[in-house]
Amino acid sequence: MNEIEIQKQYIKKVRENNKNKKQKYIIVTMGCQLNENDSEKLCGMLDEMGYTKTEKQEEADLALFNTCCVRENAEDRLFGKLGELKKIKEQKGIIIAIGGCMMQEKHITKKIKESYPFVDIIFGTHTLHKFPEDLYKILEEKRKLEDVIDIDGKIYEGLPIKRDSKIKASVTIMNGCNNFCSYCIVPYVRGRERSRQPRAIIEEVKELAKQGYKEVTLLGQNVNSYLRVEKEKKIEFEEYEGVNSFATLLKAINKIEGIERIRFVSPHPKDFTDDVIEAIRDCNKVCKLVHLPLQAGNTKVLKEMNRKYTKEQYLALVEKMKNKIPNVTFSTDIIVGFPGETQEEFEDTLDVVNKVKFEQVYMFIYSRRIGTPGDKMENQIPEEEKHKRFDKLKALVESQIGETSKKYIGTMQKVLVEGESKNNKNLLTGRTDSNKVVIFEGDKKLIGKMVELKIISEHMWYLKGEI
Repeated sequence: MNEIEIQKQYIKKVRENNKNKKQKYIIVTMGCQLNENDSEKLCGMLDEMGYTKTEKQEEADLALFNTCCVRENAEDRLFGKLGELKKIKEQKGIIIAIGGCMMQEKHITKKIKESYPFVDIIFGTHTLHKFPEDLYKILEEKRKLEDVIDIDGKIYEGLPIKRDSKIKASVTIMNGCNNFCSYCIVPYVRGRERSRQPRAIIEEVKELAKQGYKEVTLLGQNVNSYLRVEKEKKIEFEEYEGVNSFATLLKAINKIEGIERIRFVSPHPKDFTDDVIEAIRDCNKVCKLVHLPLQAGNTKVLKEMNRKYTKEQYLALVEKMKNKIPNVTFSTDIIVGFPGETQEEFEDTLDVVNKVKFEQVYMFIYSRRIGTPGDKMENQIPEEEKHKRFDKLKALVESQIGETSKKYIGTMQKVLVEGESKNNKNLLTGRTDSNKVVIFEGDKKLIGKMVELKIISEHMWYLKGEI
């Protein structure tokens, strides 16, 4: 019996245990879209085990945290939540489970065991698929359980999944990372790069199309090196529908009927090959918004970060894409205050932002991560200085977004309608190809459909449109 069949047996056992008990769970997801995708799998398993989801922790019989360790504030948030749950644990014996990237860090699991001994289950990124077995053991044997492995986990297919949206879905195409950027903990907690088999990805997207999903986002730490490790190390993979690289994967998914939009995150500038640029250009469903993480605009800082490209190479790549892909737009990630970054070197980041004119910039203040080379570097930037630079970057980005948003006024934009606006139930909301939020008046029957809207005004973080 394979691993997933074994877990299905445990799902059955827990469901039997929960019969007529009306058990509820709450899940808190921290971090990136890969974590969100993992949480959808955990929700799928819990649903099949007879649990229903609640948003109120006082109602929950099980509290589940899917953690991130990219920034320090995620740790503070987790420990704060555990403090809140202590009382509920004492009153009604709630089961507390913590999984995800943070649990791959030994100093964190040690702290949890010492300071929060009431936590029942600790599981890592490589043992997520075993959650039904771990939960069954807690219910039956009433003992604490730690299920974390350091080796690179296998990719298991066939886990149940419960998605939040009925319109947009994320599909993981690979796990792990081989880049070892000096600020990043991800390769240490998610392991080395491993790609999913082409057939598994294509079949998952075809199934989503059958279920009525209109948009898919392909996920990986470094999507444009999909299948690269397998080729380099001569690890066997089955070519399916011509898929043997990221470019051919985009082309194959572009052919799937029913899917109307394809996005992907995150690529790495050093691996952005011409065939991928051409696939973005030629595939009508692939969005022309390219997320291209910059991290820093200075060549010396990029070298210290182990990013393997220069400021000039990054700008040349942007220029190449602008020349080859009509209407291409860009979003990016930027880290402010990396160790040793001088004021002049930070100005190079502002220079790149000025030149590229990104549609969206995800800005982060550098956060030390134990176990990374960046943490051991001397000349750490004082917090006050980091915040000053962050504010300067934020002001520049916001002034640019104000400017770039104006160019949409008067244009016709295809918008995938996602639902009612959060702030006004009488308005609908959706996104353009370039991921701009648009609100407009329209019939609720349009939810889940692609509509043509005329943009009539811009309001910094969203556009207003009309049919």
